[in-house]
Amino acid sequence: MNTPLISIIIVNYNTSKDIFPLMESLNRCGYSHFEIIIVDNDSPDDDLSQVADLYPHINFIMSAKNLGFAGANNLGARKAKGDFLLFLNPDIEVTPGFIDPMLFAFKVNPQLGLVSPKIKYFNNPSIIQYAGFSKLNLYTMQSSSYGKGKEDGPLYSVTKETSYGHGAAMMISRAAFEAVGEMNESYFLYYEEIDWCQRIRQKGYQIYYVAASVVYHKESTSVKKQSPLKVYYLSRNRFMFAKLHCQNWQLFIYFFYNLLILVPKGIVKYISKPVLLKAYLSGMASNLYTE
Repeated sequence: MNTPLISIIIVNYNTSKDIFPLMESLNRCGYSHFEIIIVDNDSPDDDLSQVADLYPHINFIMSAKNLGFAGANNLGARKAKGDFLLFLNPDIEVTPGFIDPMLFAFKVNPQLGLVSPKIKYFNNPSIIQYAGFSKLNLYTMQSSSYGKGKEDGPLYSVTKETSYGHGAAMMISRAAFEAVGEMNESYFLYYEEIDWCQRIRQKGYQIYYVAASVVYHKESTSVKKQSPLKVYYLSRNRFMFAKLHCQNWQLFIYFFYNLLILVPKGIVKYISKPVLLKAYLSGMASNLYTE
């Protein structure tokens, strides 16, 4: 079998400082048959010229506007030539040999559509961030992240089917990508990979967590924790996902669960932070005016 070409797609938004260590880790990964596509998502305070000078083989795409996570990744995917598309956050560092276990999973399972590696915290490398997800409860929009915050060990060392990949590092086959289509850009930020995985499974493909493939995540540097932007889109997109994927009766139950439980909890959580409270309520309210 020919060595598959992998298209590695990275979205930059004021994160060029993270791209240098990511590139160095890719150079040491032990797999060389890949192309790298970096999409600059209209960064207002960043300059990729130094990256371009040091890595002239990279294909740079400069977006004229901020397309969000899904839009920028879609833009890169349209230029990709690979048999597989590997989406990496710029604040990821990969480990030697991380690609081969993912390719092997695809080789032995024709029904496999998307995989994600084991993701561990860069600043605490023995602790897991992602080792698979439970299926989303369509009545509450709640899901569990297996292993998150726990010490790595035998329990998380088994490759297995999972419900969702992780947006920080996920690989999709060309066949699945063409069958399912691009990520839904209406989310803009958050929930787009959950939506994508839902659609991948609806097309009959499986999703795997590949334990032998390991990457390290420095966490998001483009969106600050508990920023109004993050609070708004998480609030908005959870309900948007429900409208797109729930049956009417499921959506009815979720609406009242949201109204009677989640909204009061959100108000209590953000009551001392008016900016975040406004973002949370605005995100919720936006769903009343969209189809």
